[in-house]
Amino acid sequence: MQTPRFAQPGEDATEGWFILELKILADVGLVGFPNAGKSTLLSVVSAAKPKIANYPFTTLVPNLGIVAYRDNRSFAMADIPGIIEGAHEGRGLGLRFLRHIERNAMLLFMVPADSRNLREEYDILLEELRKYNPELLDKKRMIAITKSDLLDEELKRELSQEAENSLPGIPRLFISSVSGEGIAALKDRLWEILNT
Repeated sequence: MQTPRFAQPGEDATEGWFILELKILADVGLVGFPNAGKSTLLSVVSAAKPKIANYPFTTLVPNLGIVAYRDNRSFAMADIPGIIEGAHEGRGLGLRFLRHIERNAMLLFMVPADSRNLREEYDILLEELRKYNPELLDKKRMIAITKSDLLDEELKRELSQEAENSLPGIPRLFISSVSGEGIAALKDRLWEILNT
């Protein structure tokens, strides 16, 4: 019957208002302060074209990219807008984007090489996640020390030693999205963590 010419009475129904919340689903979520290099990394490892500029909160919406890996394999990476201290209370872009972190299989913490204290910055980010949802601390995680093209070999050795002492047991890697340093190794490490 392509054109029915009759109707049947409907049944009693329930009416209501519902709020639906979209959460981005990705394998790797990029977590860091504003200007840590999250969007730049996503643009280098995927075909995504996030807005990139040299001022805080350039990323106003989460961006998703598919990272091509060896043998036609791939994984999804989400660029989450920058988190600042107090984000769990709504500061900065706060709660609006912290929820997207919940749906990522693992978290890649991005700390710039020119930050004052690697451990302090990592701890602030971790604490914001804990205050928002303690279950986020159960996710696999890794640290990328970004903007390593700004460092000479001596500074890199010093920073590596500092990271070894202050962040033991957490996988970490020096990368530079501008020079390409460590990008292939980062993909390898992420794939390995995702598949263990």
